[in-house]
Parts: sequence; structure tokens; C-alpha cells
Amino acid sequence: MLELPLLALLGFAVGAFGTLVGAGGGFILVPILLFIYPDLPPDTITAMSLTVVLGNATSGSIAYARQRRVDYWSAFLFAIATLPGAVLGAYVVKFIPRETFNIIFASVLGVIGAYLVIRRNLVAERTPVSGWGVVQREITDHAGQRFVYQYRLPWGMAISTFVGFVSSLLGIGGGIVHVPVMAVVLHFPVHIATATSHFVLALMAFEAVATHFVSGTLAWDETLARAVAMMVGAIAGAQLGARASHRVGGPTIIRALGVALLVVAIRLALTARS
Repeated sequence: MLELPLLALLGFAVGAFGTLVGAGGGFILVPILLFIYPDLPPDTITAMSLTVVLGNATSGSIAYARQRRVDYWSAFLFAIATLPGAVLGAYVVKFIPRETFNIIFASVLGVIGAYLVIRRNLVAERTPVSGWGVVQREITDHAGQRFVYQYRLPWGMAISTFVGFVSSLLGIGGGIVHVPVMAVVLHFPVHIATATSHFVLALMAFEAVATHFVSGTLAWDETLARAVAMMVGAIAGAQLGARASHRVGGPTIIRALGVALLVVAIRLALTARS
């Protein structure tokens, strides 16, 4: 009887931290679910996580929209680019053994986390960008802070396709790749990157969850009930994370994301070896 309330509390914690760093929380949730439900196959774990990411990202996006920090134009283009990758990842995961899945997941998190922790300049200087495919964006948030930045749209689209595949394959939402890439490579301001990434996550997670329903991974059973319980908690937690985000500096957000990734990667690697 306590399983669903406890899962809701887990969803709240994951939603709060995931929204704070713009990563959706799936990178934390998947290892926990792998530990709690050792008998479930990777595609079921992935589908459950993505259901929670959908609720978390939708709730967080609403909060970030109120703060006027979402770059909708870029977000919709990136979301379109994630579509083929998200659909492909949802089908490929069915053919990956549990042990192999754990190793791949730990490796991806470890590499990204180490990079974010070791790199000194976590927020790249926004120098002028020139050449083909460069777009300039300007956003003024609810507090009157003005953000002006440029990035190469083809790079953003290509990266988003890869993010769609990886996130759908591993059930991690994609923010752990999107946020650092948007901030460091595409030169987005960190607070715009986290908010925009969260909006992309909501659209992408919807695509992936729908694919899992069509493929039969998700059905109207106890698995979905567990996912919904966590999603309800994540929706509430996302509001807390979004409110806290504007009080935390950009480099701190990126560094916190890196440390969390390393901790989760080490824990998952130890589990995979045992």
C-alpha cells in the first residue's frame, strides 16, 4: 500500500532537481528504477522514466514560461529534429540486454559528468558567430533581464536528433546532453538553455511515450500506475525546481549537473559489475 506514495515522493525529488538543471530527471530516475525493479526489462524501465519525464518537463515548462525564459522558436525546431531519433530509440531499446543497457547508461553519464566537472569554463563566452546557418535570438524575461545570443542552427538540429535517440533509448529525457551542449557549444545563456531544453523535453517525451504505447511497452497495468504515481510527484517538484533556478548561478547549475551524473554513473557501474 505504501509503494505508490513512496514513488510519488521519489518523483517529487527527481522533478525538483531535474527541473533545476533542465535535465528532466530521467538520468537519476532510471538507475533508481533499475535497483528497485531488477526483474523489469530495459524497455519497461525506459518507458516508465519517460512517462515521469513527460509530466516533469510539462510542469517545469509551464513554470519557465511564466518566467519568459523559453526560446520557443528554437525549441520547436529542436523538438522536430528529435522526432526521428526518439522513435528509433524507443524501438532499439527492446533488443538490448539488461546488463548491456546498464553498462551503456553508466558510460554515457560518466563521460558527460566528467566533462562538466573537469571543464573550467562551463559557460562559454558569447563571442559573435558568423557564417552559414547562424541565427540571432533575443529574449527578455519576467524580471526585465535581456538575453542576446547567436548559434548555428544546423548544429543545433543535428545535435537534437542525436539527443532524441539517446534520451529515448535510455529514458533520460535528453537534458543532460542538451543543456551543456546548448550552453557550451551553441552559446545559449544557461538559464535560457535550461528553460528551452525543458520545453523540448516535454515535446520529445510525448513522442517517445506515445511510441512506447503503440509498441505495447506501456499498457494499462501496474507499470503504468507506478509511472503515474511518480509523474504526479514530479509535476509538483518541477514547480519548486523552476522557482529555485533563477536564484542559482549558471556555472553552479552546470557543475551540479556534472556531479550528479558522476555519482549516478559510479553507482550504476558498480551495480552492473555485481
